[in-house]
Amino acid sequence: MLLIAAFCAAPMVLGWIAYLFDLAPGATANHGELLRPRPLAGAAFESLKGKWVLVSFDRAECDRACEAKLYIMRQARKAQGAEQDRIARLWVLQDEAMPKGGLVQAIEGTQVARVRAVGDPAQFGTPSDLNAFIYLVDPLGNLMMRYSRSSEPAGMIKDLQRLLKYSAFG
Repeated sequence: MLLIAAFCAAPMVLGWIAYLFDLAPGATANHGELLRPRPLAGAAFESLKGKWVLVSFDRAECDRACEAKLYIMRQARKAQGAEQDRIARLWVLQDEAMPKGGLVQAIEGTQVARVRAVGDPAQFGTPSDLNAFIYLVDPLGNLMMRYSRSSEPAGMIKDLQRLLKYSAFG
């Protein structure tokens, strides 16, 4: 009888010990940096509600790093196959200039908006960090994750596959 009681109590006791001594595993399954979810205000997100949105901030005069982020966003979406319609891409221009025509054609399907259409850019973090990340917004309009421009695209693809598989939203 005592053996059965110990067997049943073991998970609770071990869980309590792990909690007290902070023995949580260090590795996570996601490749991006999880952020504390926060609702985003802005006209650009109202039209995209119901979809997972990859967001990139840059100037219209797009340098190599900017082009690489836009390319990664496009490829991460295409890699989802039949589920790609659940993902939208948004390029937020931080200036009033017009992007090059060839670039706009290359990123076909990416929505382009001015920074004023996303509300306060501080919702995403500090102004110096905006260009360094690709952000992920959930279908309810909450900022939830970001990927540095140096992170592996395969990690973003795996995260999106997992989100689309287990989420009924978007």
